[in-house]
Order: sequence, then structure tokens, then C-alpha cells
Amino acid sequence: MDAEPDQESVARAIALRLLTGAARSRAQLAEAMARKEVPDAVAEKVLDRFTEVGLIDDEEFARMLVRTRHAERGLSRRAIAVELRRKGIDDELAAAALDEVDSDDEEIAARALVRRKLAATSTLDVQTRARRTYAALGRKGYPPGLVSRLVREELAAIDSTDETLEGLDGAVSPY
Repeated sequence: MDAEPDQESVARAIALRLLTGAARSRAQLAEAMARKEVPDAVAEKVLDRFTEVGLIDDEEFARMLVRTRHAERGLSRRAIAVELRRKGIDDELAAAALDEVDSDDEEIAARALVRRKLAATSTLDVQTRARRTYAALGRKGYPPGLVSRLVREELAAIDSTDETLEGLDGAVSPY
């Protein structure tokens, strides 16, 4: 007859398996343990120990997530905040991590995305290019006012004739 597995060993195995692939928040690990029906008291004990030895660090996890999502994926602070909340990072830690990205950094990233999207749609008409650029940056969480300004500036830089930008006045709604 098989012996009942030790719940603490099960909890440790779950946490170690998940942490091997990538950093995780404490909430993500607790959720995984709950799915495997690890008792809350056992999960808390294991999570406390992992935090104590430095295997779980929500503050560093939040900072790393902000850096990578902003630099590699070009996400806005708003979109990153939503992701942090979904991963169980409390608002105070999330705000501290998001402070690493200021509005200038966000504008630089948005401008780079606008340039890439406009270059990728160079064979299309201006209205379509603008609409697709608005949509792409909207999905990444950028505010409509910023996107509108950057699209106008970049289109003006590409084609300095006012005829090209005439149709954008109210015809294309941000998002």
C-alpha cells in the first residue's frame, strides 16, 4: 500500500518545479499549490521558508517584470501594472517597480513602436496606417492622446506635406 505523500514535500516540489522554469510571485506559487490541494498552512510554511532563503522575492520579481515588459515588449506602465496585479503583486510593490519607468521612457518606447508600425505599413494609405498604429499602441496600453500626437509627428516627419495629414482630423479615432 502506497504511503500518503508528505504535503510539505509536495509543496516544495511544486514551488521548485515552477521556479526552475522562471521567476514567480508568491501568489502564483500559492495558487499552484492550492490547485494541487496543498493545505494553506503547509503552503504558507513552505512559501515563508522559500522567501527567507531568497528563492521568492516579489519585489525583485516586479522590478524584473517591469524592465523586461517595457524594454522587450514595449508595454506601457498601465499595461504592466495590470500584468503585475494579475500575477499577485500588491499595489505598493507594483508602484515602486513601475517608478523605474518614467513618462520620458514611455514616450521613447511609444515613438519607437509608432515608427516600426508606420514603416511596416508604408504601402498603405495614411488613414489605414494611422488606424493600425493607434490600435497596435492601444493594445500595449498607451494613452490615446500620446499615440495621436506621436502618429501625427511621425507621419509629418515621413511626408512633410499637409495633404497627407488632412484626413486624420477626427476621421480616425484613437482606438
